[in-house]
Amino acid sequence: MKHIQFAFNTSFTHLDTLILPINDEGEIISLENILPQQSTLNALSKSLSKSGDFSGNVGTTLLLIKPAGIEFQRVLLVGFGAKDKLTTKGYLTSIQAAADALDHCGAIHIVNAAIFAKPAAESIKWAVTQNAQIFQRSFYDYSHESRGSHSLKEPKVESMVFPADDYTAAAHQGQATALGMALTQELANMPSNFCTPTYLAETAIQLGQEFDFDIKILDRKEMIEMGMGSFMSVAQGGDTPPKMICLSYKGGESSQAPIALVGKGVTFDTGGISLKPGAGMDEMKYDMGGAATVLGVFKALGEIKPNINVVGVIPATENMPSGNAIKPGDVVTSLSGQTIEVLNTDAEGRLILCDALTYTQQTYKPSKIIDMATLTGACIIALGHHVSAIMGNNQPLVDALRTAGETTYDRFWQLPLGEEWDEQLKSNFADMANIGGRAGGSITAAQFLARFVKEVDWAHLDIAGTAWISGDKKGATGRPVPALVEYLLTEAKA
Repeated sequence: MKHIQFAFNTSFTHLDTLILPINDEGEIISLENILPQQSTLNALSKSLSKSGDFSGNVGTTLLLIKPAGIEFQRVLLVGFGAKDKLTTKGYLTSIQAAADALDHCGAIHIVNAAIFAKPAAESIKWAVTQNAQIFQRSFYDYSHESRGSHSLKEPKVESMVFPADDYTAAAHQGQATALGMALTQELANMPSNFCTPTYLAETAIQLGQEFDFDIKILDRKEMIEMGMGSFMSVAQGGDTPPKMICLSYKGGESSQAPIALVGKGVTFDTGGISLKPGAGMDEMKYDMGGAATVLGVFKALGEIKPNINVVGVIPATENMPSGNAIKPGDVVTSLSGQTIEVLNTDAEGRLILCDALTYTQQTYKPSKIIDMATLTGACIIALGHHVSAIMGNNQPLVDALRTAGETTYDRFWQLPLGEEWDEQLKSNFADMANIGGRAGGSITAAQFLARFVKEVDWAHLDIAGTAWISGDKKGATGRPVPALVEYLLTEAKA
């Protein structure tokens, strides 16, 4: 994907387009005469507001071509609404509107003054990161060969100058995050006959070659020999080879225990013998959103190169019905030695994750584990599509992730864990059942995973409601890459 070149406080003479933040009274927001012809620009914006040609409301834009008395070829007015009432959501909506507006014009070299319209509680550094992320991410367009003859975006923007002090690191974080999100989106949007476990493994290998990550791929035979009976029980119904994909980024001291990211990689989920309804089943190609997130985060880590050690572990498989598929009532033995009664084969994500969690602890001895998975429909019922669920056994870890989510507006909402929900997993025929009934379905799924991470700090992210969008704008969102990148960079500085 094409990269925007970001710069700070350079000459404006070579720039062809100005992004100008305007409030709902037609006034330029907080620039303090840093731009040429600012008085002329202010008079122009007030005139357009008074005439009713531009409201200045949140998310509105107006592109002016060669305005009289202005040295810029284009001026994009961007509305940020009423003074002192701008929310984070409103600000991001307006920046996205600006990116969309410039996607349809000839702007190449831009000065972006919208960073000064930030909400009062946020810093210029934050605004730079968000702008860099949103404008870079606007370049993403699904580009896999399966798209066929559809024309692709041809972004024209080459450079963007922020008229502020040097926040190069902030811009780099935003851009790297956008590049990671684009990889996550591309993998998740891909049809499952292309994005197989093998394809995910090949993607990891490519990242390893590009950024010098250590890569290890386990195949079916190795995992059976190791005793991953839970993971392999899901994989046994399909002909597509399963993979355990492992990546290691070593940016910290060799003695530093890594933070582990574990992502669910069900590249297509039919539900198995507990077959899903046909309506909307095409969207089950997105059930590898956790795996795609891990790879997207590693893409960002490779771009930023923070001083931290991170490992990624991805159990990848299809969940298919066949004569060899696991059946409701079957009992399997996990890598941890705990036995599981499979009451519903459509609760497969936890069956592959539990072995991945055990393998991660045994192999990498991490200081913390964060797993992410499109795990439960119950999470969508509870929280909708705006925030992801978070649960865990260590409150400081949960709090740190929630803070990262608030900073990036890639938010998490904490749900509880406890003995009451754990009791719902009791089985008469094994150590546990893989479901706990309809009540508290997202919690009992996490409570199941908690049985496999008792000795390490752990957080679970249920991203079923946030990893993709349905409807006319169907597609992967790239979440929660922003929050995880922010969390890891904060940890790297600690």
